[in-house]
Amino acid sequence: MANSLNIAVIQTDLIWENPEANRKNLDDKINAIKTSVDLIILPEMFTSGFTMNATDIAETMNGKTISWLKQHAKQKECAITGSLVINEDGNYYNRLVFIEPSGKLTQYDKRHTFTLAGEHKVYTAGTKKITLEYKGWRICPLICYDLRFPVWGRNTDGYDLLFYVANWPKPRISAWDALLKARAIENMSYCIGVNRVGLDGSKYEYPGHSGVYDVLGNRIDDFEPNKEMTEIITLQKDHIQKYRNRLNFLNDRDNFNLEV
Repeated sequence: MANSLNIAVIQTDLIWENPEANRKNLDDKINAIKTSVDLIILPEMFTSGFTMNATDIAETMNGKTISWLKQHAKQKECAITGSLVINEDGNYYNRLVFIEPSGKLTQYDKRHTFTLAGEHKVYTAGTKKITLEYKGWRICPLICYDLRFPVWGRNTDGYDLLFYVANWPKPRISAWDALLKARAIENMSYCIGVNRVGLDGSKYEYPGHSGVYDVLGNRIDDFEPNKEMTEIITLQKDHIQKYRNRLNFLNDRDNFNLEV
């Protein structure tokens, strides 16, 4: 069990609907990480940008990107995660995969499809929230629009880290900043948001604002907006236990019966 967890957060531009070019771009960024890390986090739909053109972009779970991720996880001896468009049994999913150095794969399908962009018309919504175990840390991975729904992200099973991968546009970036901080505070968990930068094929602008928050909602990263950059953050288990034991806020949470 590791008291600390070293995480590389990659805030990057994405080439519109071009998986091969995005893999090459990310090859350079991943290979540039010289420090030993436990986990690398990529943005939402990191092979394409936030596209509704699932038919042309979708891969399978045996496709090139999954193999590429497994190769990096093995070579870097760390886990790697992000979401991509997956075709499975005739349905399209905005699917996050978490791949460990051993090749073990855990997946999460985005629960809250973004109706404003018509995502619900193209992608099948997930129905299962997950908490995975990795190096003694309990981790809950979610995707973009899920951030607006606190009951879904609620810390009912004692996770240590909540993270969101995203393509969150500039006009609503103040909500992104506020909600990431709120999720950290209310769940007494580290909370990480990984957002892309640049313009997509529909001319929507993404300003980054990736962020890492501790259990009190303090920002502990140095990300700059509108800039491609990779930052390595060390999370400490002692920090979580110190404030949970001292404050006990999670003991007073309300109970919900969540229906999906």
